Amino acid sequence: MSAAIPRHAPHRYVKTPAELAALLRRVTRESELAVDTEAASFHRFVDRVYLVQLSTRRETAVIDPLTVGDLGALGPVLADAAVEVVFHDADYDLRILDRDCGFRARRLFDTRVAAQLLGEPAIGLAALLEKHVGVHLDKKYQRADWSRRPLPREMLEYAALDTQYLLPLRDRLRAELQARGRLSWAEEEFQRLEGVRWVPPAANGDAVFRIKGARALSRRGLAVLRGLWHWRDAVAAELDRASFRVLSNEALVIVAGAQPCDTEALRSCRGVSERLVEQRGGAILAAVAAGLAVPERDLPRFPRGERRTPDPTFERQVERLKAVRNAAAARLGLEPGVLCPKGTLEAVARAHPSAVGSLSEVPEIRRWQIEVLGQDFLAALAA
Repeated sequence: MSAAIPRHAPHRYVKTPAELAALLRRVTRESELAVDTEAASFHRFVDRVYLVQLSTRRETAVIDPLTVGDLGALGPVLADAAVEVVFHDADYDLRILDRDCGFRARRLFDTRVAAQLLGEPAIGLAALLEKHVGVHLDKKYQRADWSRRPLPREMLEYAALDTQYLLPLRDRLRAELQARGRLSWAEEEFQRLEGVRWVPPAANGDAVFRIKGARALSRRGLAVLRGLWHWRDAVAAELDRASFRVLSNEALVIVAGAQPCDTEALRSCRGVSERLVEQRGGAILAAVAAGLAVPERDLPRFPRGERRTPDPTFERQVERLKAVRNAAAARLGLEPGVLCPKGTLEAVARAHPSAVGSLSEVPEIRRWQIEVLGQDFLAALAA
């Protein structure tokens, strides 16, 4: 815990294939590598990786995929079992690296997962670095537009800090996990992360029903909302702009409820700017009119939720398991959902195992959870 924090030279901004090749020649000699990515889903309709940050014990580099082009040579480095790849909250980074580059990481350490298993009260990167490494991060660029070019120097410096101190943080969290007998727990979670893959969003019309406030609309209002939703996506795709930056979900619902038939009525809808009315008011009114023209028989209905037959025995079993879980979580200083989420409790109750061997056949439960909770779970189910 007392190891000195390495002082890096200023980060390298890697913007050519030759610079990337030189970086990777140095990186392949390392046994640990900190990685982060920056995307722009808050700003762009089509998201992608706009920066990749890498840190070793000696240097930090910020790679620009827009100028480097093909990042393929980085894939074998991440997939090398001899290199431990350290992320903070790896799930999203792994998904977009898989989606955009087809990259897989073989040997992972996730500082967010480690912090959860240690019962840290704050698991954000800034909080952990301040507590364990003594480094303060200003998160003012957390939602910045990383697709813009050229990137200002301060944004590049901000991006570099996300990995520059990640390896010292990994060292401290790993030592604490080992000291508390929880390193094997974390390693099992890290191994599961190796299977994370990008899953494309389902191409169906249900997204419109998930908008807050949609349930309060009439069936006619839902038809108008659906037309507005498709209009907004088309405009967002045309501009390559995040959909909510064209028109917010709240404004969509307001317009769908008001069903304006002229520009004056459209102007009175909260959340619809004068500029939008001037530029695209006609198209919005056309989308509203199309929804109003949908025949009665074709009006959308809110999907009915799945109805389950009440099962008092099952529910009592889940409650017994939850009581065991909660008591153990309090004893271990963990959030109950971190120790064992509700879905795992329900899976165990459905399987109703009578022996530890049967418990290990429940796909949702981890080996470390069986070690910590298994006997108490079996006793609760047998009660």
